[in-house]
Amino acid sequence: MLKLLTKQFLLLVFLLSASFTFGQQSVSGKVTDAKTNEPLIGANILIKGTSIGTITDLDGLYTISVPSSNDILVVSYTGYVDQELLVGNQRVMDFALAEGTLLDEVVVVGYGIQKKAVVTGSIASLKTKDLENVPSSRVEQSLQGRVSGVTIAQNSGQPGSPSTIRIRGVTTFDNAGNNPLWVVDGVAVDAGGIGYLNQNDIESIEVLKDAASAAIYGTRAATGVILVTTKKGKAGKFTVNYNGFAGTSAPSKVLKLLNASQYAALMNERSVAGGGIPIFSNINQGVGTDWQKQIFNYGAKRYSHELSLSGGSENQHFMFQQVFKT
Repeated sequence: MLKLLTKQFLLLVFLLSASFTFGQQSVSGKVTDAKTNEPLIGANILIKGTSIGTITDLDGLYTISVPSSNDILVVSYTGYVDQELLVGNQRVMDFALAEGTLLDEVVVVGYGIQKKAVVTGSIASLKTKDLENVPSSRVEQSLQGRVSGVTIAQNSGQPGSPSTIRIRGVTTFDNAGNNPLWVVDGVAVDAGGIGYLNQNDIESIEVLKDAASAAIYGTRAATGVILVTTKKGKAGKFTVNYNGFAGTSAPSKVLKLLNASQYAALMNERSVAGGGIPIFSNINQGVGTDWQKQIFNYGAKRYSHELSLSGGSENQHFMFQQVFKT
């Protein structure tokens, strides 16, 4: 009797195992990029609602055991839109994933990263397109009138002279201590040390205007921080860019002054009216020298020619630029 029960029990276990094995099915396939048809390495394939899953190999291939034909396979990959398909009676299931939407713009704040939409610190940013149509001799002049809370005043009328920059006004009584901290490609430089920068070398400029956004730079950032990122070569084909302009400079307004003959006549009239004698015996002194014209150089010509070569591979980039200007 005991032997009979043992045989029946073993038969029952065998039938259950066979039923479970029969219920499962193996599904394989390939996951590719819908646009380029390139295989996606490490794509996730998961049975929806379970923790059963696998990933694709170096050729984008996968194999997974599916318990039921009613299960749904979910395929996901970073930067691509997820796909879901019912298994049914299929044994081969290929997936072509489409690229997803762009990631949200982020801003590095201190030692962390936040979405730009939720940053509470005061940060202003200028990109290449904001600078390329405004010819200027110095970088700080490119910020003038484009960033709120930043005051820029040119120290003299001489072309190329540095300007005074104040972020959120004067913060200390020491005039030398009110200059912002300049950081070019991660390297802090003195305010007067940015004269070597050419405007068309700049990829972007960020102005950090409060303590929260400038915290990573410590006490040096008390008067604000200006971050400058320069252009770099990009992987791809060789690129040649040319940018140039030409123009003239002239004062917007000049004083209307007397010439030499007019001045001599006026001085004689003044002397005679005061009971004296004429100062100039001959008032025909000619036109004389127009000192305003000599100083301002009416119609001074300006030109700029900039040629850049860039390119590179995945491992190295290069960019060469030559500038000719007056």
